[in-house]
Amino acid sequence: MKLFQKLLLTPAVLGFFAPIAASASEANLMDVSSYSQVDVEVTQDTFKPLSKKNPLLAGGEGLNQSQSNDFDVDSFSATTTADFSSNFYFGSLDKDGTSSATNFVFDYGVVLTSNISENDSLAVELEAGNATVLTDFDAVDNSNVLTISGISYTKQFGDKLTVFMGSGGQAGSSLYDPACAYGGHTEVLEDCGVRVTNLDEGLGTAFGAKLDIGSGFSAAFGYEGQNGTKMGIATKESTDAFGGQLAYAGDNFGVALGVSSIENHTDGTNAIDADRGVTTSSSVSAYFQPDLERFPSISVGMESTHDDSAAANDDKTTNYFVGLQFDEVGQGSLGAAFGSKAPEKENGDAEKMYEVFYSYNYADGVTITPLMYVKENKAANVNDETGIFLKTSFNF
Repeated sequence: MKLFQKLLLTPAVLGFFAPIAASASEANLMDVSSYSQVDVEVTQDTFKPLSKKNPLLAGGEGLNQSQSNDFDVDSFSATTTADFSSNFYFGSLDKDGTSSATNFVFDYGVVLTSNISENDSLAVELEAGNATVLTDFDAVDNSNVLTISGISYTKQFGDKLTVFMGSGGQAGSSLYDPACAYGGHTEVLEDCGVRVTNLDEGLGTAFGAKLDIGSGFSAAFGYEGQNGTKMGIATKESTDAFGGQLAYAGDNFGVALGVSSIENHTDGTNAIDADRGVTTSSSVSAYFQPDLERFPSISVGMESTHDDSAAANDDKTTNYFVGLQFDEVGQGSLGAAFGSKAPEKENGDAEKMYEVFYSYNYADGVTITPLMYVKENKAANVNDETGIFLKTSFNF
């Protein structure tokens, strides 16, 4: 068949098949429209994993170790989450004019939180580490033995009241508002320099409550009691610590006022009738985060204490803190602060501490922080203490 004849025949063939195609299209469209009317049965087996070996639970809460299809056999509860953290410290310390050897130490922590209901939760904290030489950091040193460092139960009543109870290393101030925008790395300059009033004595038992007053205001109460001894909790023979806080948090600033009353203690072995005395303290901390590009947040803190068992010239101390932090410097944050090296006694030589750091967000959950700090020492013939470290933190 010649090409010209083929061209003439093509429209005729297409015309023959067009009605069939149209009929098919109408049938398909009618079937599609009826899909929504079909009842589809979905059971608990519909979305079970194809593999029965170690399927990851929804949300990453845990691994199901069961070899059966039952979701709740040998597995974490779907309401339990795990937060892991680890810190590597690499650096050296020049103290008293003697340069120490370079050290590399680490610590590791796990927090398991079970949401029993929408309003209450149980948290268990585990930690291990070998940071023996890092006395100026909040690093773990327990000879690399994974231990339970704290356990707490938190309950919320409505939208206003929250209470907690804890044991181990839980702080009585767990529900306090820190009112501090500075993210320091040394223990001395963390929490805006508020050390005593932020109830964290490690006595063994802790209770606390927080009330949301409204309009940004909140009030909190904390208690710590000596635990694990035959003297018991809240007795004349045991050590007790009480504290309270009133705080306000606005859009870009906040302030907190705190007080505490702590029975003096060292190792908890005081005689029954010993007049140990009580240390009372008061503090104020505040921060301001201006909504301005390339402008740092400003955090300040001041605390005063009074020990009624100390001598007249040694019974009062004061410490203060000032810190600046730029939250957007490259891919990280830059901070610097100074404050009291230790609570300063009246008529005593004031010794200060300085620190500077840059936290670089290397990846999701990984932060690399070079930092340096200096502690003044005004004793005769004694040099200042200088530390230079590289801290790498993992959080996942």
